[in-house]
Amino acid sequence: MSGVVSRTLRASPHRDAGQTWNAIVSLLTQGRTGASRDELQAIAGIAISVIADQAAKVAPIVVTCDGPRTRIYTLHDDAAIEGDDANEETLSFDPLKGEWALSLPCHADDLPWVQVALAEKSTRVTARDQSIGIALESTSVESNTQALTLDVAEFLKP
Repeated sequence: MSGVVSRTLRASPHRDAGQTWNAIVSLLTQGRTGASRDELQAIAGIAISVIADQAAKVAPIVVTCDGPRTRIYTLHDDAAIEGDDANEETLSFDPLKGEWALSLPCHADDLPWVQVALAEKSTRVTARDQSIGIALESTSVESNTQALTLDVAEFLKP
C-alpha cells in the first residue's frame, strides 16, 4: 500500500497543545497501548512546544511506515474554533506499521534544541525546519532510490 493520507486537527483555542498532541497520538496509535504509544508520549513535551508554536499549521507532521505516508496539520485561532477545514477521522490503516518514523516541523530558531531533545528520547522521531520541507524517497522499483525535496510553501500555494 502506498500513497499519502492527510488529517487536519483543531488546535488552539479549541484544544490546548497538550490535548492536541494527545489527539495526534490517539490517531496514530488507534487507541492501542504499547511501545509506539510510549515512544510518542516520551516526546510529548517537545511535540507540545512545536504545536504551541503553530509549526504544524505551516508544514505537516509527517509519519512514514510500511503503508501510506500520513501528514498531520493543525488548525489554530479562528480556523480551530470554526473547524470547517478539520478532518479528524480515524485512519483506515495502521500509520505505525513496521519501521515507522515521525518528523516534526519546527521553527528554524528552535530546531537545534528540538533536535537534541528528540535524539535523547527517540530514534524514530526527528525534527526538520518547517520552511525546507521533507525528503521523499522514490518508491518505484524501477527507479534508483532518489531523494526528492518537497517544497511545502510551493505545494500549498493556491
